[in-house]
Amino acid sequence: MILKSKLFAKLYYFSGLIALIVGGGTSGYMIIEDWGVIDSFYMTIITISTVGFGEVFELTLYGKLFTSFLIISSFGTFAYAITSITRYLIGGEYRYYLKEYKIMRETNKMKDHVIICGFGRVGMQVAKDISSRGDEFVVLEQNQEVIDGFRDHEKIRFLKGDSTNDDILLKAGIKNARAIITCLPKDANNIYVVLAARENNKDILIVSRASQNSAVSKLKMAGANNVIMPDSIGGSHMASLIANPDVMEFLDCIRAQGNEGANVESIAYEEFPEKYRGITLDALELQELTGATIIGFKTDTGCYEINPSKDKKLIPGSKIFVLGDTHQISEVVERFDLNH
Repeated sequence: MILKSKLFAKLYYFSGLIALIVGGGTSGYMIIEDWGVIDSFYMTIITISTVGFGEVFELTLYGKLFTSFLIISSFGTFAYAITSITRYLIGGEYRYYLKEYKIMRETNKMKDHVIICGFGRVGMQVAKDISSRGDEFVVLEQNQEVIDGFRDHEKIRFLKGDSTNDDILLKAGIKNARAIITCLPKDANNIYVVLAARENNKDILIVSRASQNSAVSKLKMAGANNVIMPDSIGGSHMASLIANPDVMEFLDCIRAQGNEGANVESIAYEEFPEKYRGITLDALELQELTGATIIGFKTDTGCYEINPSKDKKLIPGSKIFVLGDTHQISEVVERFDLNH
């Protein structure tokens, strides 16, 4: 239930503080001055709010001492509590807590989503690309300033916390996630996340960032399916732009356009209906029917073939790679009734 959420602890704290001050003052006047509840409550309010109204009744010596103590002990505290609650409600701070609560509830229901650990330069680009594909994802980030900078971005679900904490991974739905991408700057932290992710979900796809060459083998031993070194890839990409500028620009164009332009999609044997399984690529007639082109083939042993021969058969464990624009890819999915 929303009111039981820890996200609203600040509101509960200040509301409780006000209730404690008012309740203590009311009880004190009832005991010391033997006044009724209403008179005691009224005297407490005009005292701690310092509005300057006159006393309800003439105070005894002990009543005056109690009033002095109440003013000294509650003047700053009461004003601070009221200001904090006003800022929380009127200033709109509560909206961010409501959004965080909503994200937590949505995350608990998510399945086959992607978890992104860290929201630095690499994590931001990962989130941007995944978002452009329409896939569901959640970002784990412990820097509150980073989260505050993207609070109004509706497409990004943030969970504040350390990705190396198992509880945070569980809150992010690691057991139901399809993949996890760890983009933390320290290799040691990435290794821990990979170990924790593999322990909690044996079948999850794990992609990890690595800063040092020595960390690549360790990350793979820990359970990462793929290890990426952004600096190395960036350097290779720049060198390729010198050697084959037109080819690289064409590939960059495909990547930049994303779902709006050309796409390369993989389609597994299991995604095809029964009637298409076991037939050759030639019999599939994919290009003739949709305009998309089969540019690659992955065998059941994990080998890749570029521009596969048409006599290749769709067998269990195999995949085809299809190049086409948005309309052509959609046509492939619809015409072949793919579970894609």
